[in-house]
Amino acid sequence: MRNILLLLTTLLFSTTLFSQIFEPITWKSSVKEESENVYILSFAATLEKGWHIYSQKEVDTDDIAPTATEFTFYNEDKTYELIGDTNEPEGIQKFDKVFEMDIKYFEDSVVFTQKIKRIDQSLKTIKAEVFFGVCDDEKCLAPDIVEFNLNLSGGNSNETEKPDVSESSSDTKNKTTVSSENESNDKEKDSQKGLWSTFILAFLSGFAALLTPCVFPMIPMTVSFFTKQSKTRATGIKNAIFYGIFIIVIYVGLGSVVTAIFGADALNALSTNVWFNLLFFALLIVFGLSFLGAFEIMLPNSWANKVDRQADKGGMIGIFFMALALAIVSFSCTGPIVGTLLVQAASQGGMAPIIGMLGFSLAIALPFALFAMFPGWLNSLPKSGGWLNTVKVVLGFLELAFAFKFLSNADLVLQLGLLQREVFLAIWIAVFGTLALYLLGKIKLPHDSPMENISVGRLSMALLTLAFTIYLIPGLWGAPLKLISGFPPPQTYSESPRGFGGSSSSLSSSELPEGAKYGEHDIISFTDYEKGLDYAKKMNKPVLIDFTGYACVNCRKMEEYVWSVPSVLKTLKNDVVLISLYVDYKKELPESEQYVSKTTGKKIKTVGNKWSDFQITRYKANAQPYYVLVDHNEENLNKPVGYTPNENEYLGWLKKGIDNFSVK
Repeated sequence: MRNILLLLTTLLFSTTLFSQIFEPITWKSSVKEESENVYILSFAATLEKGWHIYSQKEVDTDDIAPTATEFTFYNEDKTYELIGDTNEPEGIQKFDKVFEMDIKYFEDSVVFTQKIKRIDQSLKTIKAEVFFGVCDDEKCLAPDIVEFNLNLSGGNSNETEKPDVSESSSDTKNKTTVSSENESNDKEKDSQKGLWSTFILAFLSGFAALLTPCVFPMIPMTVSFFTKQSKTRATGIKNAIFYGIFIIVIYVGLGSVVTAIFGADALNALSTNVWFNLLFFALLIVFGLSFLGAFEIMLPNSWANKVDRQADKGGMIGIFFMALALAIVSFSCTGPIVGTLLVQAASQGGMAPIIGMLGFSLAIALPFALFAMFPGWLNSLPKSGGWLNTVKVVLGFLELAFAFKFLSNADLVLQLGLLQREVFLAIWIAVFGTLALYLLGKIKLPHDSPMENISVGRLSMALLTLAFTIYLIPGLWGAPLKLISGFPPPQTYSESPRGFGGSSSSLSSSELPEGAKYGEHDIISFTDYEKGLDYAKKMNKPVLIDFTGYACVNCRKMEEYVWSVPSVLKTLKNDVVLISLYVDYKKELPESEQYVSKTTGKKIKTVGNKWSDFQITRYKANAQPYYVLVDHNEENLNKPVGYTPNENEYLGWLKKGIDNFSVK
């Protein structure tokens, strides 16, 4: 009896543990009569926090792309006509690195509307359906279909019902709620990390700007002015502190103006637009050439003269205009850096431009306040000289390298193939290689001072730059280059996607097992479950079931960043048989193989439907990615896992399942 109770407890625990049925979206439909025989059909989707649904018009492809929302209106008898397309709001637009394209999606809630005109007066009900997919930051659900019956007499509001897909539905709902809260918290943490990264990057950029010929010499001049012109030391310190505060106010004000003009979401949309990426590319090229000494970018002298006259008035107003004069006079050095920061912050959107300007201005303002408090520190400052121009030139090279990231974004969206991975890396190798030669004194630029010898600091920087350049070179032959992941185009956008020299696989396509193909990183994978299981029995290896999707962002991230790790890749190639089941594969099943799911009650029409139902029925889960290790009797070797971005954790999970298979 005790053993039976233990077994029941274990089964109940396992069901609860593995149940991960997410139901983050509900649909409601309604009808509004606009005029005689003209109606507006509304379809409102409400999403849980952290989840999103994609636009109707993503891309014209059936391959790897986000699952576009599609509405179908059944009108076989031609009893009504559609007026225009199905409308949707603006939504959120951004460039997605995984799909290498601009995407548009909606969060929280969205309403789609379709205007129709009734032709047959006897028409009372319209049947429609929506095909859609939902994702959050860690997973996507299999595409789903919801049907609507809209009553033209009005007063109706049809709401979708969520089917009970688990024996322990209450446990599943509780788990989903907790999961959603955790994912929401994770998303907020990620957002905070992003702002902190922006602040730190901006602070370092401000420090770099401080070491340029336009700003650095101003420190002793300004501090001396405050200490000499003030009646007491305390007054001088106070004025210098306010001077620093006003510098922060001016730059933060600039960030606020940019955000207010464009809007937080609009900034993000602009930063992912093809034409704005091309504009940013051109701007950074101009900024870079300016830093290299080709010309100077300056604001009109009349602006500086007017501000100087205001600064002579004294008091707090005078100090404010002194800070404004610094911003204007130093613009030829700080302008390109500020512009670059605002461009980078725009890609994040929200408060990022303001946070960026806070970090930048804080790095510039702090020295003025600190040296005013402790004037003796001025003696420890290095003297102005040629090294200031060296800092400016180094920033110029960085601007040039960064510019090609924006050109790459535009090229990826347009799929022109002009800046594929090898070309991008070749440009970066040329830029950083030239920078290394410059730092070693082999190249001189217009404003450089004569150099008799190289300082230890300059030599160290040259060696680091040279090492980085050498690190980039293997990328031309397919090396992953994880240090700069996200900057160059992906491996798939390449003249030779499998690296120079062709495939690294030992088998030719003709020697592949029946039903197998080469997947990511040349891993032999099956898309047919039965054939994959038969092959695993033949090779005496455990089976790794990979529930995935063409439109699953984090499935691609796992494949790109985790599966590519040598230890993980070796395990996937040699120790398991991979079966990848795509839950969003739209190919229709033969009529004889279509059925109604006993679990969800839905019609299973496509191959994707079949694998999604298989995942829900057997594993009580409906999110992707989802990984299951099973033996030849299809019994779990360990607990299934979802999105696992830590390669050591994922490798440990693989090894544990393989070890359990070995002892059976």
